Amino acid sequence: MRIVLYAENLQPGAVLDLGSAKVSKEEILDFGRRFDPLPLHTDEDAAAGSRFGGLIASGFHTAAILQRLVVDAVFSRAAIIAGREISSLRMRAPVRPGDVLHGAMEIVEVRPRDDGTAVVRSRGTLINATGTVVMELQGETLWEHRPTDGSAGGAT
Repeated sequence: MRIVLYAENLQPGAVLDLGSAKVSKEEILDFGRRFDPLPLHTDEDAAAGSRFGGLIASGFHTAAILQRLVVDAVFSRAAIIAGREISSLRMRAPVRPGDVLHGAMEIVEVRPRDDGTAVVRSRGTLINATGTVVMELQGETLWEHRPTDGSAGGAT
């Protein structure tokens, strides 16, 4: 039986632990070269001369890390339909090679709709090993409610 997390399992104020991810120099360079080819993300010598003093991850790379942690820890076992909105994305501190980022997702609001779905507003954060918040994201996703016909698996 597949365990599924439904909208009614989510309570405002709940904080879900997303686990951690280590960021490698190779990942920063690869993502930068493919999607955000600024010297800060692709050229170690140029980055060393920048105000950051070295190579840093693209903000979009950092957001992708948060997304991966959310999918692995929550969305992969959830009755989620789709993302709806990112209302705020703040890159608060640089992410450097070797950083270990820990993720959390706080449920801010669950708004049931008449069509058997609910809009879930949440806040995601990534924090490095020194306790510095490196990214905050607020957004909305669309979730299913538990079916009333008994066809669903148990919730966690």
